[in-house]
Amino acid sequence: MLSSPPHAAHLSLVCLLLLVGFEASLSVSAKPTSLKEVTDGNWEKILTGEWMIEFYAPWCPACQQLQPVWKEFADWGEDMGVNVAKVDVTEQPGLSGRFIITSLPTIYHCKDGVFRKYHGARTKDDFLSFVDEQKWTAIEPVSSWLGPSSILMNSMSALFKLSMFIRRCHNYMTEQLGIPVWGSYVIFGLVTLLAGLALGLLLVFIADFVFPSRRFSSPDYYQKKQVMEQARFIQRQDEDQEADGEEDDDDDDDDEEEHDGEKNDVWRKRRGSPEGRPEPKEQGYADEALRKRMVGSREEEQDT
Repeated sequence: MLSSPPHAAHLSLVCLLLLVGFEASLSVSAKPTSLKEVTDGNWEKILTGEWMIEFYAPWCPACQQLQPVWKEFADWGEDMGVNVAKVDVTEQPGLSGRFIITSLPTIYHCKDGVFRKYHGARTKDDFLSFVDEQKWTAIEPVSSWLGPSSILMNSMSALFKLSMFIRRCHNYMTEQLGIPVWGSYVIFGLVTLLAGLALGLLLVFIADFVFPSRRFSSPDYYQKKQVMEQARFIQRQDEDQEADGEEDDDDDDDDEEEHDGEKNDVWRKRRGSPEGRPEPKEQGYADEALRKRMVGSREEEQDT
């Protein structure tokens, strides 16, 4: 009976081991990861259920140290009924503005749309006890007007997205197109100016549409305007005539006063002072001397 050569048996054994290892690698790769990723497009799913969310950046050293612990915590999350997720703020600027991320890493706990910021130790056991013992109930939740679904945070998210878009455009123009930095700034300044003018024109059109002018809302506007102008003109003429009449009256009063003044002067010459005051002393002395002369002449006639 012939037996197979030894090298053939070794070759079959190696093939068998390779096949087993390949199947094991396929099973491991097919296993879904328990760590979820939240993006600007699917972030609303965290509003239902219980979530632990980490905001990180790949370049952050503290975030890099936390990643293995966070993955282990995510593996335990399915058994505890909590969803463990992560957010890359460099790829999701809208979520960075929506949650106002000012430090990295930042961890939030969410229960049915109510958010609380985690401030405890960053170990797997601390994360598990925080969820299992419901320590999050002792933390004050984020106010509704600062919540990620509020109007204010939606505006912040749009602002962060716009800033990231501008930054990418700047990098593309300076690195890919070779435009100098000052040229990129000039382009953004012109675009901002034109956008402001267009927005102002749009607001004017909206205001005219919502609050139309009277000349468009009333067909007989021009007739009413003409009638009002005629009424104002007539009223102005009446006022001018009244003013002329008052001036004439003032002139007549002035004439009468002048005439009365002349009469008073004549009366003073004839009768003296109207107040009955005596004439000046010089005139009195002349009358008295004349009287003495007349008396003296009479006495001389009588003596003769």
